[in-house]
Amino acid sequence: MYESYYGFVEKPFSLTPDPKFLFRSPSHAGAFELLQYAIRRREGFIVITGDIGTGKTTLCRALLEEIDRSTYTALVLNPFLSEEDLIKRILQDFGVVGRDEIKRGAASRASKQELIDTLYDFLLGLVPLKASAVLIIDEAQNLPLSVLEQIRILSNLETDKAKLLQIILVGQLNLQTLLRSPELRQLDQRVSIRYQLDPLDREGVAGYVAHRLAIAGGSGAVSFTTRALEIVHSLTNGIPRLINLICDRALLSGFSVRTNRITPEMVIQAAESLDVQPSSWRRFASGAWRAPLVAAVAVVLLASALAVGGGALLYRMYTRESTVDVTDGHGSRRLPDDASLTILVAAYPVTAARSDEDVRTMTEWLEASGFRVYYSEIDRASGERWRRVLAGAYNDVRAARLDVDRLKRAAPSLDARVVPAETVRRSVVTAVALPEIALRPAGIVP
Repeated sequence: MYESYYGFVEKPFSLTPDPKFLFRSPSHAGAFELLQYAIRRREGFIVITGDIGTGKTTLCRALLEEIDRSTYTALVLNPFLSEEDLIKRILQDFGVVGRDEIKRGAASRASKQELIDTLYDFLLGLVPLKASAVLIIDEAQNLPLSVLEQIRILSNLETDKAKLLQIILVGQLNLQTLLRSPELRQLDQRVSIRYQLDPLDREGVAGYVAHRLAIAGGSGAVSFTTRALEIVHSLTNGIPRLINLICDRALLSGFSVRTNRITPEMVIQAAESLDVQPSSWRRFASGAWRAPLVAAVAVVLLASALAVGGGALLYRMYTRESTVDVTDGHGSRRLPDDASLTILVAAYPVTAARSDEDVRTMTEWLEASGFRVYYSEIDRASGERWRRVLAGAYNDVRAARLDVDRLKRAAPSLDARVVPAETVRRSVVTAVALPEIALRPAGIVP
């Protein structure tokens, strides 16, 4: 739809594994070079793993294009095959039998042993030709144990000097766990090379987007702002498939308003329409948050964003403006004087070993979740200094409570309560707890 407007010859962010779009980040380039080295060295088993959407299939396709003519290749994309069907597919890709023969000819009636013998004869025939054969199996984490055992047996096809068949298993991260199971110990011991693909870092995301725009032919006609690319990285955690989804939708947004500049707002709207949430929000929602809170929490979470929808909340999350007086490691973000309510998210003793890290972690999550964060340091009567993390500045009690509920749904481990803003502006307090904050055996929120 937008291709002609931007001058693209094809979609730059298609989800198809087109090898020409392979972006050779340090991780992907390392995997590519290692695979080429392993094939030249005729290593036996190679295992490549990576998270969902990191470009494993695209890497396989690119590798096949670079392999020389003396190397026969078979690529299995469907792991849900029987042992016999797997061997038939390998024979078909190597050109030993045709599709019709597999469906209706002698190959369709052959036993598993006959199929293995046929494959072995073919591989032996490559030796005097100084040719080799490579089998690549994608989504290998879904292979049944019986098929994996059959693959191990195929790896035994060898001469006195070399393996006749090189096997590359490509799969998600749990493939490594699967291979280390007791049932597959013999196969796992045959793996000579293992490599894990990493997501793209912030610079990698910018390079990835620029690369795909250039390959599609329209890099000079459209651009993503620096902040837009930073948001793409934050939302996707550097996963190429998610980057493609968001950037494709952002280009559509740019096309709809006839602009060649993709802004943060367009990226946020794209993410909202695809229901892609910031990784930090997903981390807390899944219960992964384990920071040691010595706090009772009072929350006011962008009540106005509830009225205008998630997209607006996400947009404000990434385009917020904050006034910060940098007076310590974190900066002193003073609560506005006209605010009557705020959130006491957490309080940490300043002298504690993990205090700075806990404050930073809590702040990053709150900001990624749509909060405007403030700090307040106080001296307790005992002489201890505490740093309090505050979120939001409000005057509407009902809105504050609605947002407290919203935060509790996202992070059940937090105890969120609304407190008067005036109580957290005081610099010195006694042992009396703040209004609406109860004493707790584990400690008191100062």
